[in-house]
Amino acid sequence: MKKLSIFLLLSAFLSAQKTELVNLSRPPKDNKNFIRTFTVIDQRSDKNIGTIMDHSKEVTVAFAHDAVKDIQDWVGESKATQGKNDLVLLLENLKISDEQKEKSTVGKLHFRASTFIKKADGYHFLYRKDTVTTVSSRVNPFVAQNLARKFTMIISDFLEDSYKKEAWEISVSEEDLPRYNDVLTDKLDILKADVLKDGVYKDHQSFFNHRPEPGFVLETNNKGVVTKAVNGEDKTAIRRFYAFVQNGVAYKIIPVGYAEILKSDKGLFIEVKKAELFPESSNGAMIGVMAGGLIGGVIGVAIDAGAQSRRNRVPEQEVYLDPLTGQYILPEGFK
Repeated sequence: MKKLSIFLLLSAFLSAQKTELVNLSRPPKDNKNFIRTFTVIDQRSDKNIGTIMDHSKEVTVAFAHDAVKDIQDWVGESKATQGKNDLVLLLENLKISDEQKEKSTVGKLHFRASTFIKKADGYHFLYRKDTVTTVSSRVNPFVAQNLARKFTMIISDFLEDSYKKEAWEISVSEEDLPRYNDVLTDKLDILKADVLKDGVYKDHQSFFNHRPEPGFVLETNNKGVVTKAVNGEDKTAIRRFYAFVQNGVAYKIIPVGYAEILKSDKGLFIEVKKAELFPESSNGAMIGVMAGGLIGGVIGVAIDAGAQSRRNRVPEQEVYLDPLTGQYILPEGFK
């Protein structure tokens, strides 16, 4: 009788568990034959993706074999001919978790990975993706299944985006690859310069490597707001650039104008509000043009009076600039 009870309890426990395999469908398209070889390095200390509650059952999301074999085989399916580059994917984080609400479950997928081109002198950084995506059971009842699908979409888009990037000139040794972020950041000229070079910077690479576009000078309007960069007959709107430096002060171009770039021991940042990085009109439509300029150190924005009033009640927050991708590192609870 005792053995029967243990068997029944074990059966009930196992029936309440389920494994959702990562469905690696739709491999990334390599239309321009970017890849010659593809290697995955799984840097995660914990190789398990995780387990969440889904329909009152514990569901574990897992690879059919392991991350290295499954992702390498999957990417190989999209390769028709041999390309030029030895691409390396460094998988840094892949975890799922859940938050139980009163009437629903919110599943979260944490993903972080970087790509490199492997050359004779080491690994050259290409691109990085660091993101968190969520699924609510109110919208998608099968939370674990949808998280597994989201991973496939995220990594596929990430790799396709990597194919379009230019590799950094600076290399990282195989020994230093686990701490590539610190190695590369320590070599960036903009973080070590005592005096910044005036001019415009077309992208984050040129900015963090302190290489302004040659021949361009800044042009301001009658209010002293920088509006263009001029090189002979070439006049380019300032919004087409990543950043500029005027009189030794750096500014980051944002949708509603530009903001001064400040520095701390953690890196470079701007002080902004969410409405200034992701501006919307009162009806929710995005404002797609740069409007206004600096007004007493505050960014001028072309939005309606109601939205302006809401903005004024929200304090500015520090938003850091990722030196390897140029993207924003948004603080938790960014408003």
